[in-house]
Amino acid sequence: MSKYVNLIDLSDYPTEWWNKIVSLAQDIKDNPGRYSESCKGKIMATLFYEPSTRTQMSFQTAMLRLGGSIIGFDNPSTSSVSKGENLKDTTKIVSSYADVLVIRNPQPGSAKAAALSADCPIINAGDGGHLHPTQTLTDLLTLKEEKGRLDNLTIGLCGDLKNGRTVHSLLKAMSSYPDNKFVLISTEELSLPSYIKDILDAKGCSYREVYSLEDAIAELDVLYMTRIQKERFSSEEEYEQQKNVYVLDRKKLINAKRDLVIMHPLPRVDEITVDVDDDPRAMYFKQAKYGMYVRMALILSILSNSCAGAELLIGKCHDGVRCSNPKCVTNSEEYLPKSFIGNGDTLVCEYCDERTLI
Repeated sequence: MSKYVNLIDLSDYPTEWWNKIVSLAQDIKDNPGRYSESCKGKIMATLFYEPSTRTQMSFQTAMLRLGGSIIGFDNPSTSSVSKGENLKDTTKIVSSYADVLVIRNPQPGSAKAAALSADCPIINAGDGGHLHPTQTLTDLLTLKEEKGRLDNLTIGLCGDLKNGRTVHSLLKAMSSYPDNKFVLISTEELSLPSYIKDILDAKGCSYREVYSLEDAIAELDVLYMTRIQKERFSSEEEYEQQKNVYVLDRKKLINAKRDLVIMHPLPRVDEITVDVDDDPRAMYFKQAKYGMYVRMALILSILSNSCAGAELLIGKCHDGVRCSNPKCVTNSEEYLPKSFIGNGDTLVCEYCDERTLI
């Protein structure tokens, strides 16, 4: 087991642990004064290699509201990263200054890679298009508060399902609760990656892929909108072909359930029109505030070391094999052990979860 309780992937921990975080977040929301000095004397470092508003600020606010302090950077060009410092060295140094380290990095698998050398617990605040577990905990709290349950829901996920790390993390989490059904709304080019479908299939989840938001909206209990992520496309032309395919407006809500919950991890661009903001079913601004309470609960739980840390690498090293995902952290940070799960012709990268044929 790892010597620290890291949060790299929610799947590393049982649903009971997730529920504990959500319950603690609810208590913090209802009794904030009870926790105002809980992290006095503690330091949290935030390493944000790509832009962020809500995730970064909610983490910082969470630590400050708990009585702790913060260090870090929100632009790698202002750090030694701009001089060519690798991820291991940055993590090793900064983790020696802090009690907990929060990292966002555009490379899939980067949070796990950082945890291999860190001298404090690591929290994954988003690793490329791979995972975003703290957003998922935020989503769980939102659903618990607004729907009263985490099971027996029909959840529509719309937009960029290929690159949407929030979508990937949410599907992995909600597939662990009974009787949830999923409607995957996207173009063929932005459809859900096969490794997430494999998880849904393994858990026997009901899901279907559709193109039309209008045709699906009437059956949904939850609609999770996502932006088309310009930064994940290889060209401006590819982005332009996809960017306005899905736009939620008041007209499309006419046939939706009266108790529909509309969620969005934000930022939005043009996929939800501003006239939806005043609809009582729109929860995305409340959702962002719930994120602060969840991150307060997560910081407290990780610093209390309340459970055993998950093993970081459990597969086998294949030194002559490169991950097939060109964005994977192992393809730029060459010192990392090339660890894969599986045997035979198909291996699964332990950092980014992509399949690699050998």
